[in-house]
Amino acid sequence: MFTLLFSLRDCFRSRAVLQAEILALRHQLLIFERSSRGNNLRLRWTDRALWVWLSRLWGDWRSVLLMVKPETVIAWHRRGFRLYWGWKSRHRHGRPAVSLEVRNLIRQMSLANPRWGAPRIHGELLRIGIEVCQATVAKYMANISQESHQGPGFLRFLRRAHHHVPGPVHARDSQP
Repeated sequence: MFTLLFSLRDCFRSRAVLQAEILALRHQLLIFERSSRGNNLRLRWTDRALWVWLSRLWGDWRSVLLMVKPETVIAWHRRGFRLYWGWKSRHRHGRPAVSLEVRNLIRQMSLANPRWGAPRIHGELLRIGIEVCQATVAKYMANISQESHQGPGFLRFLRRAHHHVPGPVHARDSQP
């Protein structure tokens, strides 16, 4: 009676689902034959990968799984996910980091000489034997506002110095 009901159910299922079920059952038989010599299941990484793959593609994979608990397959998937992302975010060797002393020196030089830009500080560092690129110098320079290192400006200078300049000086502001 059950056989008739199961075969009737199989008539309405898609071919891909049936092929996935056949693959899963045959794979379990292979594992049981391979492990028949001892009591323990001998699972290889390929066995685990197949079940993780089946669990991702086939919704009813738990109904045919006999050799391990479904939670075990989910744990394999999680472990593989952690291994993949651990490998993906591993430390790669690239350009060496700039030491703290050099960073502080760049910052001190940019604060002490506000009119110096990255090219000038880079040149000074090369003269004393510190090899860093100009972009690195620009990255670690102190952030000084434009007004503080541009000076007072020519019109402001004229307004302040007109008492000391002989003759008439007429400076007009560009703003009304």
